[in-house]
Amino acid sequence: MKHKEVRNFEIDGSGEKIDPWAREVTSSAGKSVVVDEEEYQWQCNDFVMPPWNELVIYQVHPCTFPDQIRRPIDQLYDVAEDLWYLKELGVNAIQLLPTSEFAGNISWGYNPSNIFAVESSYGGPSALKYLIDQAHSNGIAVLLDVVYNHLQADASIGLWQFTRWNENSLGGVFFYNDWRATTEGFGDNRPDFGRPEVRDFLRENALMWLNEYRVDGLRFDSVGNIRNVHDRDDDPGSDLADGWLLLRSINNSVNASQPWKIMIAEDLKSNAGITQGTDGDWQGGAGFDSQWEEKFYGAVCGALTRFQDMDRSIVQVASALKANFNGDAFQRVIYLENHDKVADKEARPGRLPDQIEPGNVDDGWYAKKLSTLGAVLLFTAPAIPMMHQGQELLEWRRFGDNPERNGVDWNRFCSKPDCATCHANYSCEPNGKFFGIFRLYRDVIKLRRNWFNCTRGLRGRHIHVFHVHEKNKVLAFHRWENGGPRDDVIVVANFADRTYSNYIIGLPREGHWRVRFNSNWTGYDSAAHDIATFDLDAISGDWDGLNFQGNLNIGPYAAIILSQD
Repeated sequence: MKHKEVRNFEIDGSGEKIDPWAREVTSSAGKSVVVDEEEYQWQCNDFVMPPWNELVIYQVHPCTFPDQIRRPIDQLYDVAEDLWYLKELGVNAIQLLPTSEFAGNISWGYNPSNIFAVESSYGGPSALKYLIDQAHSNGIAVLLDVVYNHLQADASIGLWQFTRWNENSLGGVFFYNDWRATTEGFGDNRPDFGRPEVRDFLRENALMWLNEYRVDGLRFDSVGNIRNVHDRDDDPGSDLADGWLLLRSINNSVNASQPWKIMIAEDLKSNAGITQGTDGDWQGGAGFDSQWEEKFYGAVCGALTRFQDMDRSIVQVASALKANFNGDAFQRVIYLENHDKVADKEARPGRLPDQIEPGNVDDGWYAKKLSTLGAVLLFTAPAIPMMHQGQELLEWRRFGDNPERNGVDWNRFCSKPDCATCHANYSCEPNGKFFGIFRLYRDVIKLRRNWFNCTRGLRGRHIHVFHVHEKNKVLAFHRWENGGPRDDVIVVANFADRTYSNYIIGLPREGHWRVRFNSNWTGYDSAAHDIATFDLDAISGDWDGLNFQGNLNIGPYAAIILSQD
């Protein structure tokens, strides 16, 4: 056991400061840095990052995800205790909201003060390493949000006014002190990317998470504010060339040492340059592996939340399914919910089921049917799918940092006392009202990951949306990797509140097609219409531009997945 001690220091008569490189601090406001921390002993040393085309990401906030707060100031340990649940759900990657030290004990994490230190209220560095170690032991990768577009503006903590010099009462030597200081939505606290010392500092921070903590990838917050003063495209007068240089430098360093680790950008402007190669430090794209994409969210949620079926645009959904960057489907991360979209703020849309059926999610048939229809599209589209915590339980409460008001209601999964313990040992069947919805998510996630070696095409890059019927509100598409039995997959989605019997669709191959999934099954929801959908045999005949055809039954707001043996 190594001894821990705290140490402060003073620079240029500017008062006591925390070492900006400190790995652990007693608190952001306490100005105490912990040195000589105990070395963590890793238990899992053979984890292999899943291929990016097989990733299913689950977004987690350490403060509001756990089923119970066992250690009020060590919340990353509590997240580790619930990894059994995520393993059962079938996800193979979690994305943690920022874990760097922030002011106070409660936050989303997007106000970082000491970016090399792990938030003390989360348990510090040992807690984060333990969570990552446990996740790897369960076959789950860990991605981490990092915030480099702005840093906390507080003279008592972090880099803000680190020395006595400052101009215009702004951040001092490590921040812009002119018109470039202001970040859209975050204030006058943009780091000065033009200083090599600042770029080196931020790059070393990114590499620290990947090396010292064994994090499997990073998600960069608000990249638009790093590369442009006003977070815009097509505004060259406001571009920050040094911000582009920072992004390329970090991504080049990661690609040179650990190219299997994924670097994801939140830019939200569908700029293909974000995921283009760097071609060196001075030209080309930013070099990210993937980026958050808004088109899927806008088209699919836009269709699902319309009050009238006639207003649901199937054409727009079809276009969103086919989108990509630079010809690569997996350069985009898609979602129906994320922490920003479902935030506990009046201007944000809120959680998808509550948008569909406001105030009536727990007893709402439409909320269940339409949101799960969207989930099937999320996991069968060619992209990297991401879900927000509680989405698989039809959680309707908005996201925030208050566990009581904004947390995941685990009773929706199981209300039995100590269910976490007994279910971890596979000794109980959850009794929650929305366990059926959890089961639906679990089943389609397993198909997405080709769990049963019969839906390989769902991890492929190819898609052909061959049936788009605006009047019937039905679409169908073909997914494949190399093609053939157990590879070719057909997805049929009904956006109408009506049942279709013997509905004809085209098929890419002859032979027998098996129903692998039907969202209308009563095992997912006892209120589902009992519409039997059977395996079918393709017969010769042109339909939807394909050489074969078949017919099937499909219930209202339902999705069906088929493949061949």
